[in-house]
Amino acid sequence: MGQIGIALDLGTSGFRGQAIDLENNGIIATVLTARHPLPGANVMDHLNFALESGRETAHGLVIGTVNQVIAGLNIPLDSIKRLAVCGNPIQLSLFEGIEIRDLAFAGERKKKLLGIEPPNRDAKILPAANIAGLRLPAGVEVLIPGAVKHEIGADALAMMVKSNLPASEEIALVTDYGTNAEMALKVGDKIITGSCAAGPALEGQHIDFGMLAAPGAVHDLTAEKAGYRCLVLDNDMMSVSGRLVDLTAPADLDQAGVPAAGITGTGVISIIYEGMTANLIQLPRIKTPGQKLHLGKKVAFSEHDIVEAGKAIGAIRAGFITLAQEAGIGLGDITTAYMAGASGTYVNAWKALQVGLVPPGVQKIYQIGNTSLSMARDMVVDPEKIWELQRLARQLRANHCMFGESRVFERAYLLELSLWGEGMPWHQYHRFSKMYKLPELIEPNPSPEINRLYDRDIPDLGRQGVTYIDRVGYPCRVAFTGCTGCGTCIDGCPEKALSLFEGSGAVLSIRPDRCNGTACKRCEINCPEKVFKFNLISFVTL
Repeated sequence: MGQIGIALDLGTSGFRGQAIDLENNGIIATVLTARHPLPGANVMDHLNFALESGRETAHGLVIGTVNQVIAGLNIPLDSIKRLAVCGNPIQLSLFEGIEIRDLAFAGERKKKLLGIEPPNRDAKILPAANIAGLRLPAGVEVLIPGAVKHEIGADALAMMVKSNLPASEEIALVTDYGTNAEMALKVGDKIITGSCAAGPALEGQHIDFGMLAAPGAVHDLTAEKAGYRCLVLDNDMMSVSGRLVDLTAPADLDQAGVPAAGITGTGVISIIYEGMTANLIQLPRIKTPGQKLHLGKKVAFSEHDIVEAGKAIGAIRAGFITLAQEAGIGLGDITTAYMAGASGTYVNAWKALQVGLVPPGVQKIYQIGNTSLSMARDMVVDPEKIWELQRLARQLRANHCMFGESRVFERAYLLELSLWGEGMPWHQYHRFSKMYKLPELIEPNPSPEINRLYDRDIPDLGRQGVTYIDRVGYPCRVAFTGCTGCGTCIDGCPEKALSLFEGSGAVLSIRPDRCNGTACKRCEINCPEKVFKFNLISFVTL
């Protein structure tokens, strides 16, 4: 076998890797992880975990999973010439093992008081030996692209390059949909960037029957005369017909299609749209027996799921409202939208527009796939690409909007939470929006031109196909003094991350990839003996 390059997308919800034959640039194999290795459901959870448990611990978990992905590609290590990574600044910093505390604080004064010296996050090429724990030959080149600001990194630069946003003559918005939603608005010669922690619902997480895009996942629904047809992903990540279902009752109306295993984030958007259209959803309530919408006998969508989805939809809508305000334009002035990432690829773009994930006045929508992995692949094939990204990063640093410090974003998001979580009537929403002097939320365009460039977010899975890693990383064990082994923490864990180590009595086994981390801590809260201490877990892998 000739020389090989490895492309890695270090996403907030999971990692994606590909092996590339550098002699012909062909893709050999693809590996996807079902989850992120760090406890938590979004990028801020990962940052908080790293701060509490230590940068070295977080780095070890990330690199352990990178090694797992590389092993899953099933290629000789001595044939690897270079590895390129792409992701947001937090993920890339944890990968490299550098200072992360500056990413937790927006104010320069606060950083100085804490003695935090921000590291150099410009583009760099390092030998693999410089990345602690990385199981590659010492001389392998590791390409780490630069960042714009501490919120906007290489994944955001990738979506701009892959959408050709800098050359666009239209007023256009590009968004990478996920737990951390990056967006960039092009108006004339100016590009304004922003980023928000949209939450995990768009990746199918924190949803009762949610899952990442994988075989058996419902990614869309279509109305038929007798019910609703589920559209499900098959083993090649292609859309196929699922079962016909009755949203009001747990039943399969036919046996002709693939049964639902769970709901992706895109399926969440579709079921919200269909439920509202059929008047089965009146925010935030579901008007069916049991207050659930059913996708067959075993999978259902709840009122809790509506609220979780609303947090994500609301954050993204508040984001593009804020960027429009920054640019001094109305929402109707944004004519083109680019949708990136797995959610941006598999979602029904028309329904996404109707529920609020896309600026309402757009005339054209382009679904452009996983731009982060695509850019990592470009850097592996042509390392000069890393310096092109660096030049773009320097151009954009003056035009970044910090949503966390924006009064506009705060007010817009508050309205969204009131709408999705409390059922605020639309007339009140518009009244408060006008009072806050926000850009007017106009009615969505009923007939945009939609261009889906790829059938799946990773168009080419390679000649060896795709491998899924369901158990991401490795479990750790912990024993708390005074633990009785009652199992209350296990029963109360929403993600089933805890179990008793077999034959141990009171030794707990913890899967970091399933744990919701510092944002949850139900294990600690529910412990009847009050001996479970989350911050005492070492998360040392076995």
